[in-house]
Amino acid sequence: MLNADNVQIDLIKLADGARLLRFTDRASGLSVERKLDSARSVDEQKKQLGEVFAAAVARAQLAFT
Repeated sequence: MLNADNVQIDLIKLADGARLLRFTDRASGLSVERKLDSARSVDEQKKQLGEVFAAAVARAQLAFT
């Protein structure tokens, strides 16, 4: 089960001006990141990556239980 208190979300600006959105599960150390598309809203991309991240955490928990 994904606990929102254990999730860290970072928005990172790279030297070339591009931005990365990173989700990290503090409990397991699992991270998922994606370069943001400037033509799409950040909220939309955050929601989409959040769904991918939740699925990855659930899959990792199944693999290690």
